[in-house]
Amino acid sequence: MLMTKQRRPAIRTLRGWAISVLQETGAIRECEEHGWAKDRADPHAREHALDIARQEPPEGLSPDQAAAELRDVLNSIGDTCPECLPSPD
Repeated sequence: MLMTKQRRPAIRTLRGWAISVLQETGAIRECEEHGWAKDRADPHAREHALDIARQEPPEGLSPDQAAAELRDVLNSIGDTCPECLPSPD
């Protein structure tokens, strides 16, 4: 008898969902060397991410709650990688 497993959702946490939306819209990117998320400071990408959060919130969240979660995650991400050496001035 062939048994099938139910697939787990690709994103398991709200933070994971928010990071996915932010990456999809180009609001954040990954440090090529270390993998840390970095804020691109692109206002158009941020607004697009917020539009997606409001229009397609995760199940159980209101559009305002989804946008707030996305903002919280974005505010926790810096614009530099903590492992990269600072460039000499």
